Formats: sequence, C-alpha cells, structure tokens
Amino acid sequence: MAIYLDHAATTPVHPRVKEAMLPFLGEKYGNPSSIHGFGREIRNAVDRARDQVARGLNADSGQLIFTSGGTEADNLALTGVALALREQGKDHVITSRIEHLAVLDTCKFLERIGFRVTWLTVDDTGRVSPERVREALDEETAILSVMYGNNEVGTLQPVAEIGEIARENGVFFHTDAVQAFGTEKIDLKSLPVDLLTVSGHKINGPKGVGALWIGRNVPLQPLQHGGMQEKRHRAGTENIPGIVGFGEAAELATLHREEHRQQTHCCRKAMLEELDAADIQYYVNGHPEHHLPHILNLSFPGVDTEVMLMNLDLEGVACASGSACTSGTLEISHVLEAMGLSEDRMRSAIRFSFGMGNTEEEVRIAAQKVANVVRRLTDK
Repeated sequence: MAIYLDHAATTPVHPRVKEAMLPFLGEKYGNPSSIHGFGREIRNAVDRARDQVARGLNADSGQLIFTSGGTEADNLALTGVALALREQGKDHVITSRIEHLAVLDTCKFLERIGFRVTWLTVDDTGRVSPERVREALDEETAILSVMYGNNEVGTLQPVAEIGEIARENGVFFHTDAVQAFGTEKIDLKSLPVDLLTVSGHKINGPKGVGALWIGRNVPLQPLQHGGMQEKRHRAGTENIPGIVGFGEAAELATLHREEHRQQTHCCRKAMLEELDAADIQYYVNGHPEHHLPHILNLSFPGVDTEVMLMNLDLEGVACASGSACTSGTLEISHVLEAMGLSEDRMRSAIRFSFGMGNTEEEVRIAAQKVANVVRRLTDK
C-alpha cells in the first residue's frame, strides 16, 4: 500500500474541485475580457472564484488578484512594492532566513539590482523575534516579508506582532501564507498585513494558480505588461479552469478548516506515538507549540536523509527532505541551517506532512516502516 505523506509539497485535487473545473475545459471557453455572452459567463465564474478565495481570508474580493501560483505572487509582492517605492528613496528590504525560495531568491534579485537586504536570523525553533524586526527597520525600508507558517518545519511566526511593528513604522508588510491557508484562521480585516500570498495546489486545488491579496493604498509596480487584466496588476488572459478550481478548493477548505486541523493533528500525534512505541531515537524540528498541524519535521541521528528517503520510497511511503523546490538537491536545508541545528540533525531530517485521504491507521503503518528503516540503517 502506497502512503502519501507529502501534502506540504502538493495535495490531491478534491473531487468537487475537479467537477467544478471540467465545464471550463470544454463547453465554457469564452475569454473573460470579451463583452459578449460567452465572455460574460466566464467573467462571472472568475468573480465567483475571487469571492470564494476572499471569504476564506475574510477579505474584500476587490483586493485579490489571481496569479500563476505562490511563487509569482511572492515575486510580485516584493519586487512590485520595492520598485514602486525606490523612486521615493526607499531601497531597503527585510526578510528572514527561513523563507521559501520564492521570497529568498526574489530578495537576492533585488540585492543584485541595488537594494539593501537585511536577512533576519531565527531561534532554534525557527521563529523570528519581533524585536529583531524592530531593530532592522529604518527610514529607507520599503517592504518587510516574513512567512505565516514555515513549509519545512511548520513553525508559525508571530505575524500579528510583526505586522503591528511594521505598521507603527510605516513599512509595508508581506506574508507568504501558502502553507497556512486552509489550516489557520486568517482574518485580513484584523490582521496587520499589507500583502498576503496563497496557492491553489496546497489546499486540494489545481496547480498553476495562486493569489495575492493587496491592501488598499499599497503601491505596486506590475511585472507583466500587455493587458488590463487583474486591475492592471497582472497582464495576460486568466487561467480560467485553474481559477475556478482554486475558488472551489478555497470554499471547501474554509468550510472544513476545523475538521482538517483535527484530522492532521491526529495524524501528527499518531506518527509520534508510534515512533515512541518503537523506541527509536529522533528529534522534532520546529516550535513545540506554535506550529502548523499538518507538518512534522523529524531528525533521525545516524541516518542520511537521502538514503532514508530512498528506503521509505521502496517501502511505499512518500515524504520529503524539505521544500519541494529544494528536496531534489543534496544541499542541507537552509531552514534547518538558519535554526542552528547540529550537522547530524540537519543531515538526517525528514519532513512528513498530512492531508486529505490520510488516516491514523495508515500513518501508524508508515511510522512502523520508518522505525524499521531506521533500525536497518543504524545497525549497519
């Protein structure tokens, strides 16, 4: 039996999402920018999806634009604001060392074109100190970006507190909430953020679609040109099937958020209980309390991560070494490195992530397989 425990990388498409998308791959094919009936039908579908995603964030749908995914939304948020404010003499960007590469590499790009970037350190649980944020701010700071919940270790950041500090200092604050959307209650009516990123394929929606929420009065220079779509923030004909699917997935995720949290929490707990019963050595990486319910990052001292992953794959257990954008490489996770973990813990870390379709029973079976592999590899 194959057991999929890599939901932080991507999730299976919900049957209702697939059903919602199908008509837009066939008989409903108009361009939403056309004024005739075919186009108006598609425009209505896009507007409905925008409302569905916005409701999941308790946000005004008029402030939400669709993108090709979380990566594009992060790029647009950071580069768009930074370029818009550079004319005002603001050339400073702040982010943390444990961000997704979509943010880290964007900040490196900004650095190459003349921006100053401050890279915030984290503690050994992967958390950013609000006081370090306060110390890093200056009069030239254009934008600050700290993720809502980490995609590798699951640590939740003190986003509200960081946002208040940014607001007090007149600095725009962006948070990547790709992993948090669908598990955490996000209320943009009260949360002090100016830009927020979400993605479809992390919540049982399709790949290739995401969204960026942009607060009122946030200056944003578009990165794509050639059309008036998405309030002139993102040119190009919209991915209609993807947007419709994302909307349906967002509605389902919002309706069943507490149920999903409970299910993934139980799976996480079952994994730890079974490993404890197997009496093997392991360490939990991340914050013991402030963490996403569906992500569990463990280190198994004496076991190489890549060897462990290959053995688990042969056993029918799918998991990862970290971000799906980096787990195909042999490099040590930049997140674990930023947390200051020992070499042994960094080189033996495995990320398990839970979601739709997982049961406690199969997670316990997977944990038993993990324990068997660890024993086999450490006995050599």
